[in-house]
Amino acid sequence: MSLKEYVQEFYGNDPGWLQKETNDVSHNQRIRKIFDIQDYLDGKHKILNKKSEMYGGKEFHPRKIVLQYGKQILNFQVSYLISNPLTLSGSEKVVNEFKKIYKKGKFHRQDFKIINYVTKYGHCFEYLYFDENRIIKSKLIKPENSYPIFNDENEMIGFIEHYTSNAVSYWNIYDNNKVLRYTNRGGSISLLGEYRNVSGLPIHYHNQSEVDDNFGRSDLEDIVSLIDTMEDILSKLVDSYHKFHTPIPVITGQQITDGALSNDIAGTGLTLEDGSTFSLETSKLDYQSFQTIWKTLMQSMLDVSGTPSVSMNQGTTANIAEVSIKMLYTLADMRAAQNEIYFRDGLYDRFDKIKLMLEYLNVSLDDEDYDTLDVVFQYARPLNESDVINNLQVLAKIGGISLKSLLERNPYIVDVVQELERLKGSKRNKNDTVNERMKDNLTENESKVIENV
Repeated sequence: MSLKEYVQEFYGNDPGWLQKETNDVSHNQRIRKIFDIQDYLDGKHKILNKKSEMYGGKEFHPRKIVLQYGKQILNFQVSYLISNPLTLSGSEKVVNEFKKIYKKGKFHRQDFKIINYVTKYGHCFEYLYFDENRIIKSKLIKPENSYPIFNDENEMIGFIEHYTSNAVSYWNIYDNNKVLRYTNRGGSISLLGEYRNVSGLPIHYHNQSEVDDNFGRSDLEDIVSLIDTMEDILSKLVDSYHKFHTPIPVITGQQITDGALSNDIAGTGLTLEDGSTFSLETSKLDYQSFQTIWKTLMQSMLDVSGTPSVSMNQGTTANIAEVSIKMLYTLADMRAAQNEIYFRDGLYDRFDKIKLMLEYLNVSLDDEDYDTLDVVFQYARPLNESDVINNLQVLAKIGGISLKSLLERNPYIVDVVQELERLKGSKRNKNDTVNERMKDNLTENESKVIENV
């Protein structure tokens, strides 16, 4: 089924099908959930809806402590997976061509944004196009503006990008061959322009959802209830301190003159009759129970989200070996590996589209070389650099690693290509120095012979 057939079958070629499609209940529910997540990440938490109450005959405004653990954990997951740029691997010709495209189109920056969207909202869409300079660029379509159209086999047959600016609505309709741009400026929907589509439908990046194969699920949903509970008990603890832990003076025995204590009691003393007592009574704070509940909730939040406790200042470490570091970051590696699988699916679609777009630039890639193209993820796990360097040194001695691979895994090397050029330059200078020293030790006749040669 094509997009044209879809419009004919479900909307009878109604000119207003755009508004009907974007107002569909399934789309509105998904968009509403995205807005809720955005509000939560912006600090609008459930605890802020807590109502005031009456205490001691007066209105008491309870504490409303907001903990932005959710945003911090999501940022950690994104940075752990993609803070180190992806490394392209494969045939040298193909890799060099794609590196140029990545650099000119700033795709590494887009990769970070894609993982950020997928982690927070479960999915996002990317559209590839040529700019005015014939450079391949990437446009990310925000999840709240995305309205994909699927057929009965869950295949995307069309896509609508819908947004509002200055009280004017816009619709960008994508199919495999063209892009149509509509607006309701002037009160009715009209066509603004029609453009050729060289990359096809937008690329769909999404993680896994147990209830929907077409859209993913926000990682925030796994921990939001735990954070709400932590905010609730922490706010109640602060309230209880102000309500019940202010000391109350208690006097037994002869009543003091007017029955009240002076406001200037601090710094003075009390003289009581024989047998009288004075004390300050207060409720006992059961801080042990609070600590137990708090630590349980905190650890549950870290476990569910796959966040190492040391990364959230919940543990201390000294100089430890590489194996110990890997054990501490096991859950983080597992979560990153899952996100990597979902991200790869979209990346392979991106590679196919770039290969097709290169043909418009008269750049042809051999299929065998192109099939070798892949990506390597380098997680932002802390490294014991001494162990890494020692392992590389052992591999170099037995000839088990090339110089380029050794430099790629060297924690002190950032630009491998530049480092290779520097090594070649150092080798040439060293050879020139050796030749000069040899020449100085030659006799005059031997030097003439070498020059003639």
